[in-house]
Amino acid sequence: MYRTYSLRLFLTTLLLCVLALLAAPPLEARPASWFDEQAAASTPGAASIRVDLSEQLAYFYKGSTLVGVSRISSGRSGFRTPRGSFRVLSKKTRHRSSQYGMYVDRDTHAVVRADVERHKDPRPPGTYYRGAKMNHFIRFHRGIGFHASGDVPAQPASHGCVRMPPNMARKFYRHAPIGTRVTVGY
Repeated sequence: MYRTYSLRLFLTTLLLCVLALLAAPPLEARPASWFDEQAAASTPGAASIRVDLSEQLAYFYKGSTLVGVSRISSGRSGFRTPRGSFRVLSKKTRHRSSQYGMYVDRDTHAVVRADVERHKDPRPPGTYYRGAKMNHFIRFHRGIGFHASGDVPAQPASHGCVRMPPNMARKFYRHAPIGTRVTVGY
């Protein structure tokens, strides 16, 4: 009887430990995004952005002072975000992709086909192309840039751009003038 009780106690304790581990956040959880707008506006020095592709994070500096960090989702396999040193070339508050989007019915305006690549996927008759929304777009290399997205998973998932949560995209957009240095690497 004592052995049965001990075994039950051991198994119950083991089960509780396993459940606690399953409920706990992952050990390598990404830090929450944050941005100190007062520091971004008042700290002397030029703005700069460093993207760490291995961490899937973007760091916003004013001079040598870190004033913000945002989680990101960079380009997936076959569409990798280019590495290197760049400058912000242009900015557009409301931008739509000229390459990726959806085909929409001309009469009903209902989406007929989503996730299309305009120059590869044939357009069905009676439809028109609508580019994917890329609000608060900060272009830094050809058609590649930072932009707001509601889909920012913890891994590369885009067609090359750097996706950011909408609130962080607005802050980076507000404080990164054209000419801001952008460094992308691991």
